This record gives sequence, structure tokens and C-alpha cells, in this order.
Amino acid sequence: MITIALYNLKGGVGKTAGCVNLAHLAAMDEYRTLIWDLDPQGASGFYYQASAGSAKDTKKLVEQHVAISELIQHTGYDYLDIIPSDFSSRKLDAMLEAQGNSKKYVKQLLKPLKNDYDLVFIDCPPGFSVLAEHIFQAADIVLLPTIPTTLSLRTFEAVKSFFEEKKIDLAKLMCYFSMVDSRKALHLETMEAFHRQRRFFSSYIPYLSDVEKMGIYQAPVMAFAPSSRAAQAYTELWEELKEGIF
Repeated sequence: MITIALYNLKGGVGKTAGCVNLAHLAAMDEYRTLIWDLDPQGASGFYYQASAGSAKDTKKLVEQHVAISELIQHTGYDYLDIIPSDFSSRKLDAMLEAQGNSKKYVKQLLKPLKNDYDLVFIDCPPGFSVLAEHIFQAADIVLLPTIPTTLSLRTFEAVKSFFEEKKIDLAKLMCYFSMVDSRKALHLETMEAFHRQRRFFSSYIPYLSDVEKMGIYQAPVMAFAPSSRAAQAYTELWEELKEGIF
């Protein structure tokens, strides 16, 4: 089972869209796939028309009152399940702090699923936190969608420094450009410069209205616009990611 965390230090960079679409494409390739929505906004669950059964599901899981398998819901797409976010997930930092000094608690929570899924995608909340460190320890890949601007790329350097400070394997950290506007010279120049770093995928996600329409259809792009440029872009990114992990 391979765990891929979609993360960025800041919000509004296309993180959830990436998580939802990459997971859907993995399922279309018949990989048994699970999305775990740990962002209190619950956007991944919204896109899949899924909601938690209780406002305290995450709290019950962390305190070991329920098994993780009890929180899994089917999305309606073959090979694709989801654990929706709930209101208690906003207090995950405090709950994980209460578990002691180990930074591997999230990894332990996922362990019972290792024979049930090929891939787990985690939709992470933004920011540095106890939860972020737990997720970084649990993930095989930490995938950062990054807008090609100077400020956004500073966040990439900040995350890299956090990994080094916490002695987390930098090989886990991978990035792709998102919300790219090819009409902007700055976007193109920034991408060209950073593509020399092996941690950035060559595939990227343009700034497109079909990605925004996911909220209208409550579905991944391939489900309502399979021939669109957005669908093609996510497919190319998935193929590049897949080549690196299988």
C-alpha cells in the first residue's frame, strides 16, 4: 500500500483538486484506492458527495473507539473509497499531542488497511502542525501542488527546510505546478527554472474553468469532462506519478 499526501503550506493552490482527480484516475486504472480527507473544510468529501456519519468520527478513530475500516464509504466509482472529513478533525493536532511523543500515530492508524488498498491519498490541511509531521512520517510521497510564482516557491523551500529540520526523508517530497497561466511570462520562466530540479514533475495543471466546475458537478473532471484539457492534464500527471511509484 502506497500513501500519497497532497499538501501545501498555503491554501488555494489546487491541492484538493489534485487529490480528487489523481485518486479517481488511479481507480480508473483499477488500483484499489482510498481518499482520506483530513482537511476540516471537507472538500474532497464534497466532490464525492460523501459526508461523515458523525461530527466526531475522527475523534473516535484517534481515541481508538472505532476502527478506521468503519469510517470508509464507497464513492460510487469502482475501486474508489473515501473517509470524509468531519468537524472533530479541526482538533486533530491536540488529539495527536495527547497520544504522546510518537510521530507515527497516523501511520499506525492506516496499518490495518495495508492489504485492502493499493493507494491511499490523504487530503491534508495547510500549514505546519503536529498533524502535518504525522502525515509526512506516514506518507511514502508528499506531493506539493505549487503555483509558479515567487511567493509560492518560497513555500516549497519552507517545506523542504521543515523536512530537513525534522529529519524526514527528502526523497518523499515531490512537486508539480498547478493553476498555471501560460499567458504569464513569470509562470513560464519560473517553471523553466524549477524543472531543472528533479522533485518537480514535468506535467502541470493549467488554470482552467473545468477544474472549478468540479464544485458544480460534485465530481472529478474525468467524470463530467473526459475530453477536456483539464482531464488530459491530470491524466498526464497521473501517468508520470504512476511511472515513479510502480
